[in-house]
Amino acid sequence: MTITRRGFLVASAGLAAMPVLRATAAPLPREADIVVIGAGAAGIAAARRITATGRKVVVVEAASQIGGRCITDSTTFEMPFDRGARWMHNPDTNPMIRLARSVGLDVLPAPSGQKMRIGRRNARAGETEQFLAALVRANRAIDDASRAKLDTSCASVLPKDLGDWAGAADFMLGAGFAGKDLKELSAIDKGRAQDRNAAIACRQGLGTLITKLGEQSPVALSTPASRVAWNNRDVSVETPAGKIAARAVIVTVSTNVLTSGAIKFTPDIPKRTLDAASKLGLGSYDRIVMQLPGNPLGLSRDDILIEQSNSTRTALMFANIGGSSLCSIDVGGAFGRDLSEQGDKAMAAFAREWITKLFGSEAAAAVGKTSATRWNASPYVMGAMSAASPGGQLSRRILSEPIGNVFLAGEATHETLWGTVDGAWESGERAADAALRKIGALKQEPADVPTQSTKKRRVPRQ
Repeated sequence: MTITRRGFLVASAGLAAMPVLRATAAPLPREADIVVIGAGAAGIAAARRITATGRKVVVVEAASQIGGRCITDSTTFEMPFDRGARWMHNPDTNPMIRLARSVGLDVLPAPSGQKMRIGRRNARAGETEQFLAALVRANRAIDDASRAKLDTSCASVLPKDLGDWAGAADFMLGAGFAGKDLKELSAIDKGRAQDRNAAIACRQGLGTLITKLGEQSPVALSTPASRVAWNNRDVSVETPAGKIAARAVIVTVSTNVLTSGAIKFTPDIPKRTLDAASKLGLGSYDRIVMQLPGNPLGLSRDDILIEQSNSTRTALMFANIGGSSLCSIDVGGAFGRDLSEQGDKAMAAFAREWITKLFGSEAAAAVGKTSATRWNASPYVMGAMSAASPGGQLSRRILSEPIGNVFLAGEATHETLWGTVDGAWESGERAADAALRKIGALKQEPADVPTQSTKKRRVPRQ
């Protein structure tokens, strides 16, 4: 039976480690008005905003392609698939959806529900309702806890009688949503997250979309920033290709990269900022993508499947992607992190084991070519999406505070759309406006108009 109740659609932003899309690197200029570090969604959004004002911007990107955590693989299999972020949200207010159409890409609604598997059979209607009821109760408990003055872990407030549905609920609300198990996830951060049910896909891939939107921006690829010298009047960004002098810098790297020390700051950025970033460490979310020719599982196009599980050693399947024979088995949280550390072979072995458990050995024998993502091992990302540890939700606001003429952006700085490409894009535009005001390119605060983060904020359940 298909599950369609509100709050169930996974906002998976699982990420990848083997990017394939390329863009032509721009020559590195020696000066600019603003330098943007990172050519993911936040960086491209910032660059486009700055370019629109007529100011000079340059984007430096450590990797060899535009996209950041939005990577579309168009070569491994017979069709493109997203190794990174998979969905956009909020079609009524999200500017990326309009931009996708404007550059000739196709957007379409994501699957509206999921199917539940119990052992080697589909869940019966009554069993599906039991799980949905358990999920609603768990969500309500987290929402209630999010209104408390003191933060706690999501796991600590769950009902104690979820029974056989506890593992699946933990996976769907924790690892599948934020890349962290509920015991590692802030109840306030989870409760304040904007609903992500109205998911939208780009048929050609989100990585394709970000690359397309970045085509007109001056991006220097394979050019990691190693040091940022700042003094509240100007900045100098050092790279292997030389230094860039500017009046402001926007840093869009992940929280894990920021706290790793890969980029040195002179003087150091405040301890308050680094502490905030450390409380927003990246969760783990990866995919094992495989060919299953002949549809041996008997699933429909773009079916999403989960299982009844008594632990978080479980997964989510996105089957027959776009009507093809490709299926993605997504793993996350502590189990996904441990599995990823064991390498591609272990990940492929788990995927076959999982299929055998749910569909039998004959179905598993039909698995063809596989490809696994390992985002935790990617040196320019070091994980999936940011997820606040208990007590860390306020860190998002701290992370978005200007540091002289240094501005931070990225999904981790968004209080309600963290973990999404939508939040990353909006944060990039916001940081660009702040940087432009700092250098005098914008004289007034922008008008207080509704955005996707203010128009449709989550209303806690009663």
